[in-house]
Amino acid sequence: MLTQTTTRVLEPSDLDAALAVLDREPVANAFVTARVQVAGLDPWRLGGEMWGWYADGMLESLCYAGANLVPICATPRAVRAFADRARRTGRRCSSIVGPAEATAQLWRLLEPSWGPAREVRAQQPLMVADRLPDDVTPDPYVRRVRKDEMETIMPACVAMFTEEVGVSPLSGDGGLLYQARVAELVGSGRSFARLDRDGRVMFKAEIGAATPRACQVQGVWVAPEYRGRGLAAPAMAAVLRYALADVAPVVSLYVNDFNTPARAAYRRVGFEEVGAFMSVLF
Repeated sequence: MLTQTTTRVLEPSDLDAALAVLDREPVANAFVTARVQVAGLDPWRLGGEMWGWYADGMLESLCYAGANLVPICATPRAVRAFADRARRTGRRCSSIVGPAEATAQLWRLLEPSWGPAREVRAQQPLMVADRLPDDVTPDPYVRRVRKDEMETIMPACVAMFTEEVGVSPLSGDGGLLYQARVAELVGSGRSFARLDRDGRVMFKAEIGAATPRACQVQGVWVAPEYRGRGLAAPAMAAVLRYALADVAPVVSLYVNDFNTPARAAYRRVGFEEVGAFMSVLF
């Protein structure tokens, strides 16, 4: 029996307890929940460790430690414990991302040993929608990307990632992991785009994480030459329609607070702010 407080790496036998914690906040935790539901808690399949923080023998908080470090339902005491473990193991992640309050505390504790960060995005509104808008007609030309269109969608995905994150996803391994992830989303029918008459991508977005209770839209991008033409809101309405019909009853996304046009487009489609994320990029 575990007593008082302790932190440890969770094992496959802890799956039910971990899912119960994740289920407390199905929207905010959609990304990690989706991974755990598919891969369980085995680090090789999950792509990282799941740390658990216990109080009086009960699992109360989690932290996913993989390519990203993600605090989950993390209390202030749990965050301190996770920071201690992260300092001991050293930085292995490319970012810290999660609910703003816990992530800010985690970064304050880790910055002296892990800093400086390449960029800190302290407020990224978390937005949700559970119905189609009344006054925005979904763009009929937005559709699922076909498996034979990888060469068409890949340059747009690279452009979006580079613009959003500040580094190319093709660095390091030459883009093999990133290309595999794009192919996975296309193959599962969760990649959407509108093409122009020349077959070039005008708009694209993906449903990056999906659980029975919520899904998360990511990678929203409008080609520079088509920006400012009112394309985004109808295109997002089309993605929302697909998501609600085929994936989950609640659709979420998070966006940089300084991206005023995107936030306005999402609000037009009916997305409402329900919280905030924070990202620390290395």
